[in-house]
Amino acid sequence: MAPHDDQPQVNDDSIASESHGKPISNIVIFIAMHTEALALVNRFQLIEDHDSLFPEGVPWVRYHGMYKDLHINIVQPGKDPALGVDGVGTVSASLVTYAAIQSLKPDLIINAGTAGGFKAKGAAIGDVFLTSEVAFHDRRIPIPVFDLYGVGKRQAFSTPNILKELNLKIGRLSTGDSLDMSAQDEASITANDATIKDMEGAAVAYVAELLKVPVIFLKAVTDIVDGEKPTAEEFLQNLAAVTAALDEAVAKVVDFINGKCLTKL
Repeated sequence: MAPHDDQPQVNDDSIASESHGKPISNIVIFIAMHTEALALVNRFQLIEDHDSLFPEGVPWVRYHGMYKDLHINIVQPGKDPALGVDGVGTVSASLVTYAAIQSLKPDLIINAGTAGGFKAKGAAIGDVFLTSEVAFHDRRIPIPVFDLYGVGKRQAFSTPNILKELNLKIGRLSTGDSLDMSAQDEASITANDATIKDMEGAAVAYVAELLKVPVIFLKAVTDIVDGEKPTAEEFLQNLAAVTAALDEAVAKVVDFINGKCLTKL
């Protein structure tokens, strides 16, 4: 467990327009890969939206439905039209998050997905982390102030009760557009004091902050970045099992959220 000062902090601006006593009713869950989302779609008995709220021609996908007292929307970038692979990475994450917020007006965003973890920071395969802070590790702009903009550190929304009740691990997340890790990336990730790395989180955080929507991050570890196995091989080997762990964690978080207002998370 990380020290107390690593817990997510409340971003007051993100909930400026919230009625504090109003229960959360509308959630957007952004998930980059179809494999990661499918179990949750089935668990919550969501249906695909064929009359899309998204612009015509984009491959983005939305599943939605009611679960208990919550309207749940799972949004994904979908498949790249030319290559047929999941639209992973920061560009798709930013676009889909923006479009989902504009169309769906959620009370809360959950970015759920898989990530690489660092054993030196206590991560193990199958661990699910609640993220305290996000930053980029591949936007290097060595000019004063621009350097800080490039790193783009942002706090996740504070959820101390979720952390305590569900006994999740907590750590900082570093985001970049490559699955592998260059020496320069490694130095930046170390500077970010990250326990896990992904390809979407900090982009989702950037858009959520701009549009003042609280966002939390749940990341399940598929591969050990500072381990002995090649990242791509280990990721594919563990994807199915770790996705099941992510599904369980997200379901527990959604159950906890049901009937509560933001300040009770």
